[in-house]
Amino acid sequence: MRAIIGVGIDVRPHEKAAHPSNESRISSMRCPTLGNFRFRRTVAFGLVGQAEDLLVISPQATNLFGKRWADPKNPHQGAKWMKPTAWLQVTGDLASTRRAAAVFLDNLEEFCGAVDQQNWVARWINIGDAHALDGDLKIKKGAFDRATDAWLCALTAFEVARRLVEQGDARCGEVSAKVEAGIHRLRLSLTQKVERVPIACCEWPEFLAHFVSASRPDLCAPAVICISQEQETGPTLLGRLLPVVIGRGVSVLVVSHDDVSNQWRHQSEMLLSCCLDYLSARPDVDATRVGVYGDGLSAVLATDFAVSDRRVASAVCDGGLWNWSRLQASVRWMTRTAHVAEEEITSARRSRIVRQLRCPILVVADGRGAVSVSEAIKLQADCWAACIDLDLAMPRMARIPTREIENFVASDDCIFGWLEHKLIRNSVGFNQAKLR
Repeated sequence: MRAIIGVGIDVRPHEKAAHPSNESRISSMRCPTLGNFRFRRTVAFGLVGQAEDLLVISPQATNLFGKRWADPKNPHQGAKWMKPTAWLQVTGDLASTRRAAAVFLDNLEEFCGAVDQQNWVARWINIGDAHALDGDLKIKKGAFDRATDAWLCALTAFEVARRLVEQGDARCGEVSAKVEAGIHRLRLSLTQKVERVPIACCEWPEFLAHFVSASRPDLCAPAVICISQEQETGPTLLGRLLPVVIGRGVSVLVVSHDDVSNQWRHQSEMLLSCCLDYLSARPDVDATRVGVYGDGLSAVLATDFAVSDRRVASAVCDGGLWNWSRLQASVRWMTRTAHVAEEEITSARRSRIVRQLRCPILVVADGRGAVSVSEAIKLQADCWAACIDLDLAMPRMARIPTREIENFVASDDCIFGWLEHKLIRNSVGFNQAKLR
């Protein structure tokens, strides 16, 4: 097992004993792709022991950042400057890239000050560009799988940059364009189809969605309808989810929040039912195993849809808590009182909508979710008491000077691991749940 830590030094497990100073040296090492790793020493030490846990761009790529790098063959002879003509070389597969992004996001408070944040946006864009160029080179050589892996790494890097960039920054458009370009590349190379498909509705104009087939197109696979969060396009959500869903046994249909959000009461449920009709008509989708995932406030749409359409087999939604909170606020405003009802009555009212759901539920609290952690915990306790299948996920958050940023890598892996588990467990012919 091999790891190139920061500046390209090979660190192997058997060398740890021979170089006991590795721990302190690595904790203050400068990475040409990510800058100074200001991890706690124990965290840095853990990364050394797991070679595949770091995203690595080799020293040849450091001209992107204007940093010095150490010669991997002679790491103790000081630093050198790379020639600007050096070709970009990227190492590290998708799994290691995503783990590195997760580590970065978990330690964001140590990395990002007000000025550093802007530098990190540029660095992650550069990392994405390097992976994209590497994918372009591999596709020319006919290495389709390796090119796909590189482009998926690029999408992960661009998503990190998108999380860091502030609203109104001109780079928002730049990152979005790079994501759409990455999706276009993947359409040409993936063995799993990425299609742009029309969704027909009897009473309304058709709208476009993105369909990604399961990893085994020869099988009739489960599917998930994914609704982007408010003020986010379908391609933006697709770019974030492609690295998660590729290789899983689940197809996805990604739709934009604006295309299915309420114009009048119950319209969103009807439009989403049209999406389910489309999936049911596909020969590669098992119509009895279709779930729904609402991102951000779209979790409210997912709840309403799962209540209205009994064909939904699992739902990542808000469990009705958004409507519950609005109802409570309206009652307090109309009565001009802060009177709190008895806990038994409150619990019954809070779980009323959940009882209408006939499928397993995952509520995402805080982060992209539409509900608070405290209310979600109370709802979960009510559901456990009533033997309702409801799970709770709480995203890992890090604070920067202007806001909080969610570790989307960990959250997405959790959500789609749950969906895959529930949909495959409920299928005919599977006696044991498949866990990722």
